[in-house]
Amino acid sequence: MKVKKYLAPSMSEAMKRIRGELGSEAVILSSKAVYKGGFLGLFKKRNIEVIAAVEPVSAPLQTVTKQKTKKLPSDPQLEGQTPNVDESQGNAKLLKEIEGLKDMINRIQIDSSNRHYPERLQKAYAYLTEQEVDPAIRSKIMDGLHEKWFAYKQQSSDEEIQSWLEEAMLAILDQVNNGKPGLQKKYINIVGPTGVGKTTTLAKVAAETILKHDKRVAFITTDTYRIAAIDQLKTYAKILNVPIEVAYNLEDFKRATERFSHYDYVFIDTAGRNFRNPQYVKDLNEIIHFTDEMETYLVLSLTSKQKDMEDIYRQFATIPIKQVIFTKADETSIFGTVFHFVNTHKMGVAYITNGQNVPDDIEIATSSQLLKMALEAKKYERSS
Repeated sequence: MKVKKYLAPSMSEAMKRIRGELGSEAVILSSKAVYKGGFLGLFKKRNIEVIAAVEPVSAPLQTVTKQKTKKLPSDPQLEGQTPNVDESQGNAKLLKEIEGLKDMINRIQIDSSNRHYPERLQKAYAYLTEQEVDPAIRSKIMDGLHEKWFAYKQQSSDEEIQSWLEEAMLAILDQVNNGKPGLQKKYINIVGPTGVGKTTTLAKVAAETILKHDKRVAFITTDTYRIAAIDQLKTYAKILNVPIEVAYNLEDFKRATERFSHYDYVFIDTAGRNFRNPQYVKDLNEIIHFTDEMETYLVLSLTSKQKDMEDIYRQFATIPIKQVIFTKADETSIFGTVFHFVNTHKMGVAYITNGQNVPDDIEIATSSQLLKMALEAKKYERSS
C-alpha cells in the first residue's frame, strides 16, 4: 500500500491533491487540524493534515509462481516416523467437526418429515427448497399444506395447492409492515456494509421523493473513506439539482444539518466498510448525531448469504434501524433470505431494488410485491 501525508489549507484542497496524485480509489486514513507559523505563538495558520493511501496494482501471477518454496532441513532420525500433532489443536478440530455434525443432524431432523409429503405436494416442497427457504420455515409451510390436503380429502387441484402455498408465504411477510417507508422524519440515514449499493439506493429514494412528492431535498455524505464515493454522490446531486455537504466529523455534520434546516428531507450517505469490524459502527456514532428526527434504513444485498445477513444485522443492532432495504434483486433468483429475515427479526422491508438505473429500478416493497418477485424469479412448477 502506498501511503502519503498531505498538508493543505483546507480539506477540499487536500482532496484535490490526493485525487490528482493517488487517483479516485485512494482512501483517507486520518485527518486532523494543525497550526503552523505565527510569531511568538500567535497568528498561527490553520492547516489540514491528511494521510491517504492507495493499493498498488497486484503483481502478475507469474511473479508469484516463480518463487521457490524453501524446504526445511530434514532430520534423519525423524524420517519414516509419523509427526507429532499438538493435542490441543487436535481436540479443537474434533470439537469443530462434532458441532458441524450436530448442525447437520438438526437440519435433517427438521426437514426429514418433508420428504414424505404426498406426491402432489412435492412440487411445493421442491420450490421452497430451491428458494433456500430456511428448513424451519419450510417445514411450517409444508405442514400447513399437508393439513389442507387431507381436509379437502386429497382432491385439490394444482391451482388450489399453489394458492395455499402463496397464502402461507404471504402470511410470513404480513407479520410486519412492509412497503411503508413513509419518510416520517426529516433526516433519512442509509447504512450497511460495503458493496451493497447504498449510495445508488439513496439517490433512487431521493429522486422518488423529489419527482413524485415534490419535496426539497439535500445530501450529506459521511463517506470520506473513499474519494470515489464522494464523487459519485456529488454526481447524483448535480443530476438531481440538490445541494450536498461532506461531513468529516460530528462538528461538520451538525453544521451541515443547520445549513439544511429549511429543507423537507436530508438524505445521509455513510461509508461502506467491513461489517465484521465493530469499529465501523462506533465511527458512525462519532460522526452522525442520531436524534429523534432521524430514521435509519439498513441496506442488505440479496446476493449475500443468510449467515452474513445475520452477522450484518447484529453488528448494526446498536443503531435504531427502522426498516431494511434489499438490493440486487436482478442479480439473484433466490429469495428465501427475505422470508427468513422478516420471520426472525420481525422487521419490515421498505424498498427492493433491481438494477443500477436512477431514479428507476426501485420498488416499494409491499408484501405482495416481495411475493411476486420471489415467484417470478423461479417459477413455481405445477405437478402434471
